[in-house]
Amino acid sequence: VLSLLQKWALLALSACSSLSCLGCLLGLLVAIGLTLGNQGQVLLAPCAVTDIALAPVSRECPFDPTRVYVSASGLGMGTG
Repeated sequence: VLSLLQKWALLALSACSSLSCLGCLLGLLVAIGLTLGNQGQVLLAPCAVTDIALAPVSRECPFDPTRVYVSASGLGMGTG
């Protein structure tokens, strides 16, 4: 049996979680809208290097679209 204080705490945590989820969803929708609006060109705009082979390793390029990013925990291997 939950006490009244526990019920209010659960309600407050649920409300915070819902607001956080809504914020993430809105951010995702804005990011998708901007990407579709610009045909994805803005994502690779900083990668304008004369030698295309150097683009993924340059500091201006935010990410390498040809690389698969996998962490050890993502592969199910623990770190210790």
